Amino acid sequence: MLDPREYADWQIAAAAEKDMPKPAEWAERLGLLPDEVIPYGKVAKLDFLKIMKRLQDKPDGKFIEVTAITPTPLGEGKSTTSIGLMEGLGKLGKNVGGCLRQPSGGPTMNIKGTAAGGGNSILIPMTEFSLGLTGDINDIANAHNLGMVALNARMQHEYNYDDATLAKRGLKRLDIDKNRVQFNWVIDFAAQCLRNIVIGLGGKMDGFTMQSRFAITVSSELMAILAVARDLADLRERIGNIILAYDKKGNPVTTKMLEVDGAMTAWMRNTINPTLCCTGEYQPCLVHAGPFANIAIGQSSIIGDRLALKMFDYHVTESGFAADIGFEKFWNVKCRLSGLQPNVSVVVATIRSLKMHGGGPAVKPGVPLDEAYTSQNCELVEKGLCNLLHHIETVKKSGIKPVVCLNSFYTDTPEEVAIVKRAVEAAGARFAVSEHWLKGGEGAIELAEAVVEACEEPVHLQYLYPLEMPLRQRVDLIAREVYGADGVDWTPEAEAKAIAFENDPAYNDFATMMVKTHLSLSHNPAWKGEPKGWRLPVRDVLVYGGARFLCPMAGDISLMPGMGSDPAYRRVDVDTETGEVKGLF
Repeated sequence: MLDPREYADWQIAAAAEKDMPKPAEWAERLGLLPDEVIPYGKVAKLDFLKIMKRLQDKPDGKFIEVTAITPTPLGEGKSTTSIGLMEGLGKLGKNVGGCLRQPSGGPTMNIKGTAAGGGNSILIPMTEFSLGLTGDINDIANAHNLGMVALNARMQHEYNYDDATLAKRGLKRLDIDKNRVQFNWVIDFAAQCLRNIVIGLGGKMDGFTMQSRFAITVSSELMAILAVARDLADLRERIGNIILAYDKKGNPVTTKMLEVDGAMTAWMRNTINPTLCCTGEYQPCLVHAGPFANIAIGQSSIIGDRLALKMFDYHVTESGFAADIGFEKFWNVKCRLSGLQPNVSVVVATIRSLKMHGGGPAVKPGVPLDEAYTSQNCELVEKGLCNLLHHIETVKKSGIKPVVCLNSFYTDTPEEVAIVKRAVEAAGARFAVSEHWLKGGEGAIELAEAVVEACEEPVHLQYLYPLEMPLRQRVDLIAREVYGADGVDWTPEAEAKAIAFENDPAYNDFATMMVKTHLSLSHNPAWKGEPKGWRLPVRDVLVYGGARFLCPMAGDISLMPGMGSDPAYRRVDVDTETGEVKGLF
C-alpha cells in the first residue's frame, strides 16, 4: 500500500483496486455458490434470500458495532476505524467482514466528502462506492418520487372531476387535504433551494397546484424501510403502509390506497441484495442502505447484519454520528427489530474532539485548525473527557461491552494519550490507540486484540425501555439517560400528537426514532462537552407508517442539507486519458 502522507485517498484506492478480487474470485474465496453472486462491473450483489436459506442453520459470528464521541464538524473517523478494524482483525488471521452504509451524493459532493474511510483504511472500489455503486439510492429515489407523482395526479383528478367521472375511471374520491400532505420529492444532493417549492403551476392539466418540498434521498422513508426490513416480503408490506397525506377527516392516505405500492416495490426489488466491496487489504465488506442518523435510523441494514453474521466469524458494522444518536437507535431499535445481540461496541474518539469539548476554539470545515488542536494542550483534553465518559456510560447501560479507540493523529502527544487512557480504564472500558489511517491493518492490531478479547465476555443486552412504555415516557427516558437532560418540554402541538399516538393501538409497537443535532449531546449544536441544567424541547412528531417509526423532533433539523461554500465537487474531476476519477476524499 502507498503512504497516505504522500498520496491522496483516491490514489491509494486506485492502487489497491489493481489487485482487488473479481466477483468470481470472491465467490470462491467466500464459499458462495455461482448463482448467489450477481456481478455488477467491478463489484457484485449477493443474493440475500438464497444465501440465508443455505446458511440458516450456521451459528452467527461475533457482532461488533462502531460508534463515537460527539464529533467535530469534520468527523472523527468512524468509517475509517470500522475499515481499519476489519483490516486489523484480518492481520490476526480472523475470518472478518463487515457491512457499512452507502454514501449519499449530498455529503460526497459537499464539505464532508465520501464515507469510504481514508488513508490505508479505505473501502474499494472507491469511485464506484462514492458515485452510485449498484444503483440502490437511484432505485429509492425513483420509487419515492413515483409515490409523489401518484399522489399529485390523484389530487389533480379529484379536483377536476366529479364523483361519477372518477367512478367510471375506477377511482373513489379520497378527499385528500392539500394542507396535510406528508410526502415530498427527493434528490440525492444538498440543494437548499428546493426546501420549499410550489408545483402544478399552469393549467388544470399541469398537476395539482400546491406548496411542496424536496428532501435528500437518504432521508426518504424508503431508505429507512430498507434498513429495517427483514426480507422482500417485509419490504413489500412496509411500502404499502407509507402515509403520503391525510384526508379532510384526518385519516391517513397510504400508498396502498393509491395502488402505487406494488410499482414502488418493483423499483426496489433489487435493493434488498447487499453489494460486496472490500477494504484496501481485501477483507470483504457489504454495503447496504444509507439513512442519516440525525433524521433517520442511521444504520446499515438488518439484512446486511443477518447475512454478514452467517458469512463471517467477526462482523463489523457502524452507527451514524455519536453514541447518543446512532448507538441509541442501534441499541433500542435495530437490535430489538433484528433480535441480534452485539458482543462489543467500539467508541471512536480523537484528541481533536476532546479538545473541542474541553473548550477549544470552534472547528469549522474548510478553515485551518487553531494551534490548540495541532500542539500539546493537556488541559483541554482533560476538560473534554466528560463527553467521552458520558458516551461510555451510555454503552454500558445497554449491557454491551465498550472498547474506546483513540483514532491517532500525527499531532497527538504521548502525554495527551496517557490522559485519555487513564480516564477510560478508570471508567471500566478497554482502551486502544489505533494508527489504521497511516498503517492499515498493522496499525490496528492493538484495537483488534482488544475487540477480540472483549468479544469473549458474556453480554446481557437490556433495552432502555419496554415497548409498552408510552411515547412521552420513552422520550423523557432517552433525554435523561442518554442525553443528560433534566426533562422534556413539549410544544402544545407536539404533545397533542404524542397523546393521539399513545391512545391509538395501531402505534403501540412503533419504534421511537429521535431527531436531534449530532453536534451536541443536547439539541443545541453550540453546547459542547457534557451540558448540564437543560431540558429537551420537542416541537413535532413525525410518523413513518411503513418504517413504523414515530420521530420526535428536537430543535430545528432540515431533511435537505445545504451546500457549503467550498464543496468537494470543486476538486472532483476525470482523467480523460484513463477515465479515472480523481479528487474524491
